[in-house]
Amino acid sequence: VFENVVFSYPGSNEKALDSVCFTVAEGQTVALVGASGSGKSTAAKMIPRFFDVEEGKVTIGGVDVRNMSKSELMGRIAFVFQNTKLFKDTLFHNICMSKKDATAEEVRNAVKAAGCEEIIERLPEGMNTSVGSRGTYLSGGESQRIALARAMLKDAPIIILDEATAFADAENEHKIQVAFEKLAKNKTVLMIAHRLSTVKNADQILVFKDGRIVEAGKHKELLDKNGLYSEMWQDYQTSVSWKVS
Repeated sequence: VFENVVFSYPGSNEKALDSVCFTVAEGQTVALVGASGSGKSTAAKMIPRFFDVEEGKVTIGGVDVRNMSKSELMGRIAFVFQNTKLFKDTLFHNICMSKKDATAEEVRNAVKAAGCEEIIERLPEGMNTSVGSRGTYLSGGESQRIALARAMLKDAPIIILDEATAFADAENEHKIQVAFEKLAKNKTVLMIAHRLSTVKNADQILVFKDGRIVEAGKHKELLDKNGLYSEMWQDYQTSVSWKVS
């Protein structure tokens, strides 16, 4: 729950979030959309306390996140970000970052659930293949799928997906979407996306502009309002229909 959350980045006179209020019910998928700089990613960063609110509060289960221990808070949340970082280590250990005591079978199950099996199979040493800090052997989309396996393994009740298909090609995007559906099952999900096709089925869509929520509802409801979301959807549909001659 976000209760009148206000936040400004250090050195800025502009409010990145201005009196933001919304609730994500247990088991719901809520999507945050809006132009770059509208506040959607900033809102997501308030939950794990990457930043703390200036006014208002963010609560999980009725408890202010500032009153939770770091281990308790981090144990409840799994993340998949747009520019996934893979450590200079084996893929096995990269996936295990979310659960250090995971068994080999648990890791294999997470890899399967995230649709990463063919990635592992083509690598010279399979799960024991070492990767660079930016994923030496992997494309951006493949790195995202490994990050999804990491999130699958953690099995946290709250999932934050921030532009998770941003650097994926069409094939990887489809596989990421399939894995999303598995990852989100019986979870509470906050999803930030520019590709509006990824949020059509969300339980609720929150439209951000200048640090405020200006519209809220399901996909069809928002289209019927003929407001900002409807404009964004029309622009998105136009962009995906472009072809290079």
